[in-house]
Amino acid sequence: MAAGLVIIPTYDEKENIQDVLAKVMGLPVPFDVLVVDDGSPDGTADLVRAGMEVYPGRVHLLERQGKLGLGTAYLAGFRWALERDYGYIFEMDADLSHDPNDLPRLFEACDQGRGDMSVGSRYVKGGQVKDWSWERVLMSFMASLYVRMILWIDVRDTTAGFVCYKRQVLQALPLDEIECIGYAFQIEMKYRVKRLGFRITEVPITFVDRQKGRSKMSMSIFKEAFFGVLGMRRRIP
Repeated sequence: MAAGLVIIPTYDEKENIQDVLAKVMGLPVPFDVLVVDDGSPDGTADLVRAGMEVYPGRVHLLERQGKLGLGTAYLAGFRWALERDYGYIFEMDADLSHDPNDLPRLFEACDQGRGDMSVGSRYVKGGQVKDWSWERVLMSFMASLYVRMILWIDVRDTTAGFVCYKRQVLQALPLDEIECIGYAFQIEMKYRVKRLGFRITEVPITFVDRQKGRSKMSMSIFKEAFFGVLGMRRRIP
């Protein structure tokens, strides 16, 4: 039986998706994978379908029409997982910036009772970032500091997207009310989890910049994250 479901959103990730699937499938702790593909024109979904044949019953594909945003991809994945009996649900990037070998550590943090949500963190002791310029590291760190100051949330890596949720956390969240669809989605999820009284624990990871493919970060995503935080305290009870 799988330890949980790993949700991986994709858009034009043909260079990475096969490696990601192979690494997750090769872990000593068994995980299932759901790839949520937003109509990638590069054939990412076809490679996932090939993976479904290699790993029957463990790799799954949810196809959507058009690039609808990171947050909505995860929400679709959450609903898919909750319709099934997964006890733990994970978020992970497709570009290998998150090391699949850290999945068991995130799982253990929740399974052993250290938290209801575990976050792969770059900014706790033992965490680090590789292959970023110091300016980019500083900007990311300051963004997390800004979020903590505005929302009064004791999570050091507030924008982290490598996460494990216990099933009951996602069941308690009002998924239909989540508004942010870009990287601010990660902030909103952590803030809502905290507001509901669940415990968040941070697990140190090494974040590695993507080696293949193209980053999806844009100025509109950055603006949503900056200004979206300002409205969260007002609209989230």
